[in-house]
Formats: sequence, structure tokens, C-alpha cells
Amino acid sequence: MTTELTIDRLGHHGDGVGGGPDGAVFVPMALPGERVAGEVEGDRMDGAKILSPSPERVRPPCPHYRQCGGCSLQHASDRFVADWKAQVISTALAAHDLTAPMRQTLTSPPRSRRRATLAGKRTKKGALVGFHARRSDVVVQITDCHVLTPALMATVPVLEEITRLGASRSATLAFALTESATGIDLAVSGGKPLDGPLRAALPQFASHFKRLTWGDEPVFMDAAPILTFGPAMVSPPAGAFLQATAEGEGALLASVKEATHDATVIADLFAGCGTFALPLAATATVHAVEGAADLLTALDSGARHAQGLRAVTTETRDLFRRPLLPEELSRFDAVVIDPPRAGAEAQTRELAKAQVPRIAMVSCNPVTFARDAALLVAGGYTIDWVQPVDQFRWSVHVELAAALRLAHIPA
Repeated sequence: MTTELTIDRLGHHGDGVGGGPDGAVFVPMALPGERVAGEVEGDRMDGAKILSPSPERVRPPCPHYRQCGGCSLQHASDRFVADWKAQVISTALAAHDLTAPMRQTLTSPPRSRRRATLAGKRTKKGALVGFHARRSDVVVQITDCHVLTPALMATVPVLEEITRLGASRSATLAFALTESATGIDLAVSGGKPLDGPLRAALPQFASHFKRLTWGDEPVFMDAAPILTFGPAMVSPPAGAFLQATAEGEGALLASVKEATHDATVIADLFAGCGTFALPLAATATVHAVEGAADLLTALDSGARHAQGLRAVTTETRDLFRRPLLPEELSRFDAVVIDPPRAGAEAQTRELAKAQVPRIAMVSCNPVTFARDAALLVAGGYTIDWVQPVDQFRWSVHVELAAALRLAHIPA
């Protein structure tokens, strides 16, 4: 039976949400205000016909869009997506009775994603490399991509060859690609065991990748992949985290610098390879804390070989189980905290007690950001501003940076 309904809002997964007779109905590729028609199965209306399109609807630029799960909002205007992502943050804050000045979303341009994970699947005729289809483990082959950098896109035919060599018929390979200053770093997981024939075959791809890692085993490294953070050059471990676009990293770093502008002694918590710690060390003493020792080894090496940095110290520490305590935080006049999606509730509670004058928060999850920010506000902090950053263009991922200070500290 065909059902008609009006889309009221966009859900967190990018589907339009409308009210059906039996409750909310989720409609992929529908926008608020649109009238749609289709068959409802459970709480979903797939393949809906758009009866009255929104003025924010645009033609998706990518020919793979309807099948590929790499993007979910190409049918919406850039203005709509930017405003919606800012509203997602505001809604998360409102759930904790918080408000904050919201800056305009900074969106990375098309074809700028320098870090991505593609899927590879063997077939009877050869191999497919691309992204998973929406809500499926089916791999959609891509011949063009409007989010990947041209350099990453150019590796797809090579990844198909690697899939034919190294994937079993029942498994799907994951190709973690990172474009560095010296070339592309490739880490492969889910493949066959790295036996003698496979190890002997893989070096034929050395002209395409600076480093190739198979599972946990290095296969070859023509030259160390190099990431540039401020005046420092860092060679990260295989598969290390990197902000998805150079533009997104720049926006987050500018926000962190602004939030800590007058600090001379800074703690960078969840520091990774030094995305923030190393640029900040150009003007401040920095203590970088991170749970993964190999990331800190890379950070430390980059700091020691850079010119013009102030002192950079490192500490390997699980901040979820052993957060820095107020007496340890008392020597810092600013803290940068950039936790994973789970947030950093335990560490934030200690920050609130420590009363560090300024805090720069970076987050990839508005819900846990709002939860942690509420702890700080309850402890006497003011949120000066929130900067939404969209470096996962056309996706539902929302990132942000925020400046917090104790109420008596001048803005």
C-alpha cells in the first residue's frame, strides 16, 4: 500500500523523518518540507517518490550516489547541510540546557579527503574496490569519487590488483589509505596470511605506495610517509589517525590556537601524532599525553628534529582509566582535549576540578561533547564559541572545536 507523508526533519543518519500513522518513518534521500510517497516496511520508506521537492534539493554530482554508502547528503544544498550540522550541535547542547554562540560551519571542498578506508572484494571476473552500499555489506565499485583526492582515487585500479592477489573469496579487504607529503601510505587488513608467495608479489606495487603494511606486518617502505604539523615533520605508524582533509585540520588548528591564544604552558590530551601539540609548541611549552606509545614516539621524533620549537614533553597514559588529576593539571594555563567519539567524561571531571583557565575542546561527536561541556560549565566555565567543521563532506559526521574559559578570565 502506498503511503504519503510530509518530512518534518532530518534524522542523525541523514534520512528524512516523517510521521506515519504508526509512528516515525525514515525516508532516505528526503529533505524537510518534502511530500513523499512510497511503501512503508517497518519504520522505513525506501525508494520514495518525491511529490513536492524542497528548494534545498540539488542534483547529486556523483554517478554512484544512489548506490554508494560513502555519502548520504549529496541531494541537499551546501547551505542546508552546513546549517543542519550546526543545528545538530545546538540540539546536543540544548539537551543539557546549554547554549553557545555558533559560528558558521567550515566545509572542506570536494575531492579533498586525504584519508579514507576503501573495501576490496574478489569476484568471479576479478575484483571490486569501492565503498559499501547503504545499510549493506555489498561493495559498490567506484570509477570516480567526489570526496577522495585525485591521488587516492588513482590507486583504485592498483587496489583491485591487490584484491585479486590477497583476498579470499569469502572475505572483504579494508584498504586504509593516507596521502602524506611524500606519497601514499597503505595499510591492508582482512586479507590472506602473508605467506611467501604473497610477500614476494606485493613489492611490485612499490611505485604506487611509499609504505605497505599487511595486517600488522610491514611489507615494504620506499620512504617514510611524512605528515607536517607546524614546523615539524612526523613519520606516523601505519594506519595512524590523521584529520581527513588539510582544510579541516587547518580549521580545527586555527580554532585551537584562538582558544589558547595567551597560554604559555599547554597540555594536549589525546595528542595523537601531534596535530595540535607541535604547531602550538612554536609559542608555548607543550606536554602531550596519549594512550598509544607508537604515536607519541612519532610525535617526539618530529619535535626533536624540528627547528624553533619550545620544549615538548610526552607521556603515555590511558586517560580513560587514569585521567590527569587536578594537582597534575595545576601547572598548565590551557588544555587542549581531543578525545575519540566516546568523549572523555572521566578526564573532563578532573579538568572541572582543576580550574585550568582555558580549555580548547575538539570533538567528532556532538552528543559526548555536550555531555562533557556540561560538566565544565557546572564547574564554572563559559563556552565562548563553537566552530562546526565539516571535513566529511556530504556525510552525517559532525566535528567541532570550542573555546571554554573560567568565567573570571577575560575573553
